[in-house]
Amino acid sequence: MKTDNLLLPERHALILKQLETEGRVLAAVLARELNVTEDTIRRDLRDLAATGLCQKVYGGAVRMPAAPEGGTLTQRMTRQQSDKSRLAVAAVTLVQQGATIFLDAGSSNLAIADALPAVPLTVLTNAPSIAARLLDKPHIDLIMIGGRIKQSLGGSVGATALREVELIHPDLYFIGACGVDVDAGVTAVDYEEAEFKRRLAAQSKATAVVATGAKLGAVASYRVLPLSQLTHLIVEAEAGAELVAAYAAAGANLLRADA
Repeated sequence: MKTDNLLLPERHALILKQLETEGRVLAAVLARELNVTEDTIRRDLRDLAATGLCQKVYGGAVRMPAAPEGGTLTQRMTRQQSDKSRLAVAAVTLVQQGATIFLDAGSSNLAIADALPAVPLTVLTNAPSIAARLLDKPHIDLIMIGGRIKQSLGGSVGATALREVELIHPDLYFIGACGVDVDAGVTAVDYEEAEFKRRLAAQSKATAVVATGAKLGAVASYRVLPLSQLTHLIVEAEAGAELVAAYAAAGANLLRADA
């Protein structure tokens, strides 16, 4: 097939065929092969990722992986536990004595709950598993955001939770993210969850995301906020210089975990 001046559906079909045969595509290579700009290819990959046909990663895309293992929030915490613990230690350096922070549902945020400093804090959460970790810490004033628990997420994100977050203005909100991409920003896999996170981010004085390597460049179905509106992004020590530079250029204030 001639690759100059392809129509959008033809270009998407070619990209999907390459994903099927090779398992991945690189935006720079596709741009050269199809005689279009990298911005055009990145938009194509975002469109394909939004419909579940691939997973966007830094620099390109990969074939959509199998669905992640399920389980409770506590069970998910056992995966990449050491990575999340190191990221959490870096994340809690942002927490000041006397601050009001929000930890929403997520295994990385569960690690942050374990790593919180032993200073007076007010902690709000919509995740019972996180609240349970903090019950025996007398220096923490713990507030639970309620409503029906969405078991697949490990937290409340429905109408009751949305009404309650309208009454709060945390100093720092740790967002549990499913993907953090230079172009797509912070994303989530669930529609209601994304709306909850957007509302809470708008109510918070500062926002932060802890991102394991697997989340960098990944794009889930629903946008939470662009990187330019994220106050802090905490990444692993092993994150490459080129990757870090791309996120910094997009407006992210990066903090590296110790190795």
